Amino acid sequence: MKRLHVMLMGAVLALAALISTPVAATAATTGFHVSAGRIYDANGAEFVPQGINHAHAWYPSETDAFAGIRAAGANTVRVVVSGGRYGTTSAAELTTLITKCKENKLVCILENHDTTGYGEDGSAKTLAQAAAYWTSVKSALIGQEKYVMINIGNEPFGNSGYQNWKSDTISAIQTMRAAGLTHTLVADAPNWGQDWSFTMRDNAAAVAAADGNTVFSVHMYGVFDTAAEVRSYIDSFRSRSLPLMVGEFGNLHSDGDPDETTIMSYTRSQGVGVLAWSWSGNSGGVEYLDLVNGFDASSLTPWGQRFINGADGLKARNPQVASVYGSIGGGAGTAPNGYPYCASAASDPDGDGWGWENNASCVVPSGTGTAPNGFPYCASSASDPDGDGWGWENSRSCVVR
Repeated sequence: MKRLHVMLMGAVLALAALISTPVAATAATTGFHVSAGRIYDANGAEFVPQGINHAHAWYPSETDAFAGIRAAGANTVRVVVSGGRYGTTSAAELTTLITKCKENKLVCILENHDTTGYGEDGSAKTLAQAAAYWTSVKSALIGQEKYVMINIGNEPFGNSGYQNWKSDTISAIQTMRAAGLTHTLVADAPNWGQDWSFTMRDNAAAVAAADGNTVFSVHMYGVFDTAAEVRSYIDSFRSRSLPLMVGEFGNLHSDGDPDETTIMSYTRSQGVGVLAWSWSGNSGGVEYLDLVNGFDASSLTPWGQRFINGADGLKARNPQVASVYGSIGGGAGTAPNGYPYCASAASDPDGDGWGWENNASCVVPSGTGTAPNGFPYCASSASDPDGDGWGWENSRSCVVR
């Protein structure tokens, strides 16, 4: 989030004009990873980030926010940090933030806010500077790949210089990979995050070809004020198997009236991640974007009521927590057939759903991988109320193991 300076969105280009995604290089990782436009966690279970942004850099004492965000139903928190523009979030502080996420079974998307509006805001930093920050604090990040995604830089261009988004994004990714950061990376769109120029949309395939463990993030405010615009943008990524999340959005904004109803319903139906801005602490005339009053989890604002308790909100979505926290076996518990769950999907090299650990057969956790018939396994047996072996998750059929 920031002061939005937004130009009118141009006419939506035909999807047929968009090219297919090339096969991408992928950083070796033991944590989150991307495949065919979907995000998977360390156990191989599909993961859809659904949650809330938290402005930690400006409110570092509000660590109770993590518990409140989890209680609201989130499986992910996107955390504002800074490499100098808003103070410096140290490696030790990042470790504390990651610990808070783990304690509350939240996936941390750590985002560097320093780049917001570069080219238009004179105080903004470059993506290269953001990458340098991440490498400087890598001691807190390496080893946390199961729990953390790194959002390279928030809204890395305003409405000037955004033509450099592709080259600057690829360069920043290469810097971070060379430093040993194998995490899933998140690349924000230019144009204050809203990509009205379609720069990210039209160059995402090239970035994905350069690094296959990168997720793209668009911010939806006044530019996305119609259902057609919301759906067309999401469809352009889904049709090319490019991973996308809505990293920020609101129900109101000074630059226009976002269509939050479609943003919430269509991300849900398409299995696309969505993160509302923001828990609390907004100022400068956008206080209406607070989800709770004064960081009080028991005092929801109208926006908080809408996003948390409304149609297609967090409570209705009931997001699955990452399986590394134990929601889908995760090496603990027993499958319905009496065999233990495997601790790792790597125990099943032939992909038949069975692994071998501790000198015994084990079941790869439900929600991991693909059944022999080509359909994904369900994340939960509760998705099959009639017991016929078929479930329904993320708006598609799945196989109950």
